[in-house]
Amino acid sequence: MLKTETLKFQMRVEKNKGRAVIYQLLVRTFGNKNTTRKPWGTIEENGCGKFADIDSKALKAIRKMGFNYIWPTGVIEQASGTDYPGRPADPPDILKGKAGSPYAIRDYFDVCPDYALEPENRIAEFRDMVKRCRKAGLRVIIDFVPNHVARSYGSDVRPELSFGEGDDHGKFFERDNHFYYLNQSDAGGGPPLKLPTGGMPGCTGLFAPETAFGRVTGNNSITWSPSIHDWYETVKLNYGHDFTLGRTTQHLPGADAAVEDVPRTWATMDEILAYWQEMGVDGFRVDMAHIVPMEFWYWLVKRARARDAEVFFMAEAYDSDPAKLTDKDVLEDLVKAGFNGAYEHPTYKILQGIYEQGKWANDIDGETFSGSRFHQCVRYLENHDEVRIAHPNHWGGVGMEAGKPAAAVMFGMSGSALMLYSGQEVGEPASGEEGFSGDDGRSSIFDYTSMPEFQKWVNDGKFDGGGLSKNQKALRTWYEKLFKVLEEPAFTKGDFYGLNHANKENKCFGRVGDETVSGHWLYAFLRRDVESGQAFLCVANFSSQETLKDVRVIIPEHALGYLGIAAAKSVGLGCEFGGNGDLEAKTADILRDGVSIGDMEPFGVRYYVLK
Repeated sequence: MLKTETLKFQMRVEKNKGRAVIYQLLVRTFGNKNTTRKPWGTIEENGCGKFADIDSKALKAIRKMGFNYIWPTGVIEQASGTDYPGRPADPPDILKGKAGSPYAIRDYFDVCPDYALEPENRIAEFRDMVKRCRKAGLRVIIDFVPNHVARSYGSDVRPELSFGEGDDHGKFFERDNHFYYLNQSDAGGGPPLKLPTGGMPGCTGLFAPETAFGRVTGNNSITWSPSIHDWYETVKLNYGHDFTLGRTTQHLPGADAAVEDVPRTWATMDEILAYWQEMGVDGFRVDMAHIVPMEFWYWLVKRARARDAEVFFMAEAYDSDPAKLTDKDVLEDLVKAGFNGAYEHPTYKILQGIYEQGKWANDIDGETFSGSRFHQCVRYLENHDEVRIAHPNHWGGVGMEAGKPAAAVMFGMSGSALMLYSGQEVGEPASGEEGFSGDDGRSSIFDYTSMPEFQKWVNDGKFDGGGLSKNQKALRTWYEKLFKVLEEPAFTKGDFYGLNHANKENKCFGRVGDETVSGHWLYAFLRRDVESGQAFLCVANFSSQETLKDVRVIIPEHALGYLGIAAAKSVGLGCEFGGNGDLEAKTADILRDGVSIGDMEPFGVRYYVLK
């Protein structure tokens, strides 16, 4: 019999009204059919995806795969090296890459002209894309970057709301300044601002507007000479709190404060969200939400929900970041402030660590004891900030198939939001140098480039996968089947019960070689929905090489009671996903020797529905 504390550890009750299943795509690369991929190439040389590429055929395929949200990344106008009539290119000193970072926003009330067939009509083309997404049954999320903006920020659409207008440049911190301004005595030798780009092609290391004054970088670097590792192309926004004094932000206004009583940046950001909500945007992916005061989120989310009760907020947030503005678990704080979910980064790092750092599947258990984060998070294996699973130098170099057991566990264990990054479903490796970031395992967000393996699915705009290999087609079909199973009540609103703890002494639970404890490569758990009575046994083999022989999964007595089958003499298990046929097991055998599911091939996944 398991002890009470173990039972609490194993079972997490979820209260979930539904699940967001999000497809992330970078507009620049998603529909780009150009195959040149010249490092540091221009938009004319390497091409660029357009809003129009996200057409009815593409959206139909995305919706069919099981997604109900789409996140077109990099929509808002950013600083860029490309020139347009009435919109000059930004100087290379304040850019990362030719295209520029989508997270160095130049005008919060405009969209990137790169993505329009007719740049002067870019807002209309964006609106049309939103309408197509809605028609296809997909709600639209866009980026919201509250912590920083491009050094060249200036709104042409709403110039009266441009950040920095009316600031007092002589004060490091002033409640209603938009930015933090450097003191003469700050590190880096005083003015002018000296950027780390000096000596690079076309660069001087200087930015003319910041000759007499300088501003703090987006990553809180207080220096006149930021390094190449700083977010030197951005400047940090001020929410009425001097971050150098620590994390205590209780002096800031509350959730019900009137607009005229909040710091100026708060009011501007509220105007920005209202603008995009009016345009039909359904939600926001919030960049680096943990380094903005929590009081602001309570206030802003409440106001956004007054305009649209169903608006979706998901946070990129990392509790381990020393710059976070709370002493509590920042992920839980953001949920309390009204976010639908925050990045489930800790579990992601464990799954990646199984292949890169010698971690065990058993290590996942620690993240099932994570409070509300387990139930209200955003689960992913790839996004624009993280390396590609299929890259030869990452995830142990074992290839795109590693995504199978990782997804089966990461996506299956909780009823929270799920997210997949375009290219993951066909094994896009992001191999080779593309520009600013070199060959770092990521599909570049800074450069004009394309995704060669993903282009095989795009297939010259047919979006039918006509150019994919047999293995790539199989992988995409596998993900589609997984998302279909995850629509079942046991996964969308059920409970989680981990089984690895009960199987550590079970010699038939995937041991390899001279291992004396089980749970290195194998992970197993139950999901059950009380209302419908539906229950699943889920098992995944993370090994890239080992076929785990004669696997048996012990389901302890308490778990049988949890499943409602303790009094049954036997239980049937229908193989819903992963396939090796249905099973029948006697209850007494399950307790003593475990459910016999046979051999588990490398990267093998099995989902059994209990009958």
